[in-house]
Amino acid sequence: MYRRQLLVAAGALSLSALVLTPAAFAAEAAPDVVAAYVAAWNAHDSAKAASYFADDVTYYDASVGKPVTGKDAAKTGVIDNFLNAVPDVAWTMKGDAIAAGDKVSFEWEFSGTNTGAWSDGTAATGKSFKITGASVFTVKDGKIATQSDYYDALGFYKQLGLMQ
Repeated sequence: MYRRQLLVAAGALSLSALVLTPAAFAAEAAPDVVAAYVAAWNAHDSAKAASYFADDVTYYDASVGKPVTGKDAAKTGVIDNFLNAVPDVAWTMKGDAIAAGDKVSFEWEFSGTNTGAWSDGTAATGKSFKITGASVFTVKDGKIATQSDYYDALGFYKQLGLMQ
């Protein structure tokens, strides 16, 4: 009798592990994907950073207002643009990311010196900046499906000397 109960209990545990494990991994994967993406930015590796994007990623910068859609467009228009204009950029997470389901968000500090031209033709100012902001990501199937960034663009432009 005890053997039968033991086998039933072991079977139930095995079944629950099969059912629960993918969900547990999915919850842990989203923050790991975002952390690796930030690390690639800090390694100044645009190809590696873009590799974390889904092919149809939507990248939204609240200061621009119009989303960039697609992995190649986000790599060129966002990552390459910043890494070329600010080759020493540092993106620092302030505290731990907050994760719920497929969403990950965190407050950050972005800093560096503008020593290269921006993709829109704006010349380098040679000025340093340090701004804070927050990002919200959606991660699906281990890839960033959406990224939305919110920060003080006016303060950023003032630090670069592009506005007064």
